[in-house]
Amino acid sequence: MPVAYPREVLRTALTPRFLGLLALVLVVGAAFVQLGRWQLGVAENSGQLAALERARTTAAVPLTDVLQPHSDFPGELSTRPVTMRGHYTDGQLLVPERRLDGRTGSWVLTPFVVDDGGATLPVVRGFVPDGADAGPPPTGTLTLAGGLAPPESPSDVPAGPGQIGSVDTSVLVNTWPGDLYNAFLFLQREEPAAATSLTRVPTPVGSTGVNWRNAAYAVQWWVFAAFALWLWWRMVREQHERSTREAAAGDTAAGDTADPGEQPAVTPVPSRGENDVREHL
Repeated sequence: MPVAYPREVLRTALTPRFLGLLALVLVVGAAFVQLGRWQLGVAENSGQLAALERARTTAAVPLTDVLQPHSDFPGELSTRPVTMRGHYTDGQLLVPERRLDGRTGSWVLTPFVVDDGGATLPVVRGFVPDGADAGPPPTGTLTLAGGLAPPESPSDVPAGPGQIGSVDTSVLVNTWPGDLYNAFLFLQREEPAAATSLTRVPTPVGSTGVNWRNAAYAVQWWVFAAFALWLWWRMVREQHERSTREAAAGDTAAGDTADPGEQPAVTPVPSRGENDVREHL
């Protein structure tokens, strides 16, 4: 028998029994959804930690071995540790509206002339909450080590005198003289070391992906949540179909036991023996 759907099924769903069961399913489903979100966060954090570990253990190479002035920045060089020898030059700028450890301040961006080739590399020497505390760069020949990053896009951040909205090499090439690398450096180490009030900015790891095993666990929890809701709906449907069959069976039984009414009179037929007696008489 086809099931009347959905009005009659909804009547079954709105009974106290199934409403209580639905409340339980929703609580369990919400817990499953939260567990899935937690697993997804674990997957993202695991991917970031793995990327940080790769960056930490990757051996630094000389800058000129992997990049040349004015050349396009290869994506695989992002966060790559490099070293170089040279000196800072005039033209230091502040990059405002940057955050580090919950504080808002500026990056201190200083041009560094690389001895091997004489081209200039923008170097983020560090972070300061107040740009007035940036101070001048060290003088003399230095060896720098840090992580490479691609140029940033143009920014709408208002930039005053001595500032630049982003580390945009298309702007810097017209600001600093000489050849320019199409990249910049997050400084991590400087030799000889000099006293500074700057806070080093860690090299961003960029897009790190996810740990797919934990991501699969997240999807699994969400599937469990959907399955619990589907199982509740199936129970409602089955209960409705059972009730429909029982009602139909009751109607049939009632029809079988109804009063059949008066039966027509039947004229008795004489037996053969009675006919013989009448013939002898």
